[in-house]
Amino acid sequence: MSRLAWGRSFLVCPPDHFTVAYEINPYMHRQLHPDPDRAHAQFEGLVKTLKTAGASVEMLEPVDGLPDLVFTANAGIVDGRRFIPSRFLHAERQGETPYDEDWFSSRGFEIVSLPGEQSFEGAGDALPFGLDLKEDGTKSHPVLVAGYRTRSSVLSHSELSEAVGVPVRSVELVDERYYHLDLVFCPLDSRRALVAPQGLDPFGARVIRQLVAEPVWLEDDEASCFCANSVVVDQVVVMPSCTPRLGRLLEGFGLDVVVSPVDEFLKAGGGCRCLTLALDVRFDASLPAGS
Repeated sequence: MSRLAWGRSFLVCPPDHFTVAYEINPYMHRQLHPDPDRAHAQFEGLVKTLKTAGASVEMLEPVDGLPDLVFTANAGIVDGRRFIPSRFLHAERQGETPYDEDWFSSRGFEIVSLPGEQSFEGAGDALPFGLDLKEDGTKSHPVLVAGYRTRSSVLSHSELSEAVGVPVRSVELVDERYYHLDLVFCPLDSRRALVAPQGLDPFGARVIRQLVAEPVWLEDDEASCFCANSVVVDQVVVMPSCTPRLGRLLEGFGLDVVVSPVDEFLKAGGGCRCLTLALDVRFDASLPAGS
């Protein structure tokens, strides 16, 4: 089994100011507030799990008044030493972008904004597939799977493809419960991915079938528990939950499953992947891993 060439370095944001202050997805209810102590404990558990799996973790400073800053996956996407910031659809989250950009620019990243005004919500709606390590240490040639309709505009995909220099495979998200791509798609390696067909239209499911040689189709209970919103660190899959059926399948692929509960964050519609942004994605296949 090949290994992903990314997913060993992540940006996270402590939940010091995390709450449900507004409603912009079906999971958010202002009368149902997360427990701050449990949220901190679950966040610290996730960070510990990632580090134990072999990943490094960097911190984004939390900001009062920006409760969803904890969901760093939505900040943008990384391509080597370049950062492509999101253009959030909802005004409630647009204030996050200056803080995201400041973090990356202060660490020497080039900020590359997409042209136009089309909405685009970062790694929440765009994930590499086929970006794996070969036996000689070089990387394969990837595509970017990108979701649209609920939060990101399909019109941003051509701009995104030009920015990162790889093809974009667009899939339409048709169920408001699965409002971001990372709730329906999780790459495992160049042949496999977790896929929640419940959130895709027939054309999107066909795009995935053509791209992924061995898709792992999630059942209804697995999709609704955010099993696709998992983080892969080498051979470890960090999941918000996992059914016995799915666990057996993943272990049969030689993967180690670690469940890291994040149910306080599920109250705002976010799981393990939502709480992390991969910092080590580089789309230039000609460069060796780690460059």
